[in-house]
Amino acid sequence: MMKALAINVGMLGAVGVFAAWALANSLAMPEVHVSHSTGECVRVINSVGTDPYTCENLPRKYHHVWVK
Repeated sequence: MMKALAINVGMLGAVGVFAAWALANSLAMPEVHVSHSTGECVRVINSVGTDPYTCENLPRKYHHVWVK
């Protein structure tokens, strides 16, 4: 009984750590604003101040945001 409880608590802790890691990575991704009419990059909003991303230098992963 105690062994099963310890396993469940351990699994719940692991899921919690993974969820926190995934949220932190998602919030750290830059936003790339793309024009809905032309399909071209309009601007890049870097969520972390040290990221040098621009429309000419897009990040590997980003949040795609359609704009007018």
